[in-house]
Amino acid sequence: MVEQPTFGRRMFIAGNIVFLTALSLLCLLPVIHVLAVSFSSSTAVNAGTVGLRPVDFSLKAYEFVLQKEAFAKSFAKSVQRVLLGASLNMTMIVLAAYPLSKEAGALRYRTVYAWFFVLTILFNGGLVPSYLTVKMTGLLDTIWVLLIPTAVPVFSVVLLLNFFRGLPKELEEAAFIDGAGHLTTLLRIYIPLSMPAMAALSLFSVVMHWNSWFDGLIYMNRSENYPLQSYLQTFIIQQDMNAVTEKEVVLMKELSDRSIKSAQIILATLPILFLYPFLQKYFMQGIVPGSVKE
Repeated sequence: MVEQPTFGRRMFIAGNIVFLTALSLLCLLPVIHVLAVSFSSSTAVNAGTVGLRPVDFSLKAYEFVLQKEAFAKSFAKSVQRVLLGASLNMTMIVLAAYPLSKEAGALRYRTVYAWFFVLTILFNGGLVPSYLTVKMTGLLDTIWVLLIPTAVPVFSVVLLLNFFRGLPKELEEAAFIDGAGHLTTLLRIYIPLSMPAMAALSLFSVVMHWNSWFDGLIYMNRSENYPLQSYLQTFIIQQDMNAVTEKEVVLMKELSDRSIKSAQIILATLPILFLYPFLQKYFMQGIVPGSVKE
């Protein structure tokens, strides 16, 4: 027999639906507006008549952005950064989380090591020491300067080590009895059972690398080495400083500054929008168990 919800329960559910719908619209409507601006003519954009749908539909903003060789180079640089950075992050996260998930008796000075990681969340050397360190190690203007300083995201390490602690200890004990070592146990037991958590953490890493722009501006002396977000951050300044072709001059006369910026935002957001739905289902499976410490 299915119990019928009370009147108060129905009102609570209805209130939740209204609240979540309003909250979703607050997040979605600005994105729709930016999309509409990117597809609208400069006249309509400058007149402020663009709402949630394009006015005088035009693709000139995208044509202007996509035809630039610098945009293609920066996009490829960001893709390279995401592939290398996410792989490096997940490797370091797993190698750090596995030993830290052991009991104090299994790993000597485990608490000291754990605090060594946690303190990096609370304190850092600052921008100038970081830049000097990068410069002295010869990493300026290389792809590795975007990867090595963020190789070990400690927050992700904490989440994964708590997830490891929630796995049945009997599986590890059985593996040791059968003669398996720590590496075999990690590769054949811990990692396969932790795929939901690792998928969620991989998404965090991908988003972090894709959206980062400040480190590109600081550590890259040449604009052709900029990742996409750093390039987009300086795009308007560069278009005034650099020489442009005749075709670009014609397009610039027919474009609004807001249309160009909106097109940049949409193009930079598309890869994450395509990736997110495939990994969203792993959030509850991976992050909630890893964020609770028993």
